[in-house]
Amino acid sequence: MTIPNLITILRLVLVPAVVLAMLQARWELAFAGFLIAGISDGVDGFIARRFNQQSRLGAYLDPMADKLLLVSVFVVMGIIGQLPLWLVVIMVSRDALIVCAVVLSTVMAHPVEMKPLFVSKANTAVQIVLAALVLGELALVVHLDPLRPTLILLSGVLTVASAAAYLVAWLRHMSGYGEGSTPDI
Repeated sequence: MTIPNLITILRLVLVPAVVLAMLQARWELAFAGFLIAGISDGVDGFIARRFNQQSRLGAYLDPMADKLLLVSVFVVMGIIGQLPLWLVVIMVSRDALIVCAVVLSTVMAHPVEMKPLFVSKANTAVQIVLAALVLGELALVVHLDPLRPTLILLSGVLTVASAAAYLVAWLRHMSGYGEGSTPDI
């Protein structure tokens, strides 16, 4: 068990705390928890690279912790009306489809190597900024109205583009396109 893995586990433990704070409208706590999770994500990555503490477990736990936090925050924001439900549905659907595709390809003995695409990284960055913005608005009682709708639209477009890119890569992989090589998905 490495220090970065322990920090990642802390992020996993923060998820229910952030969700509970949101459900209780304790926005300062939710925002603080979200910021701590974001900072700890950078810290564990830095420690892992700098001190050669990268591990196979960490390679799975880190993105899982990030995705669990982000999806949980988006779902609660959708339920309480802070984000449009259509955005939450396409975000959760995209992630579920990716997980199903990976499981299916593994079950079919044609496992796919997961590597984030640029559009996916951009999508995640916009989603993080959007979640932080909404939590910050609620915690600090400010309104950044022109920014929120723009980020919502951008997040929706990038989520659909990312889903399409992963689908194309997965279909190529599963159909044997470029047999012998694994596409980056």
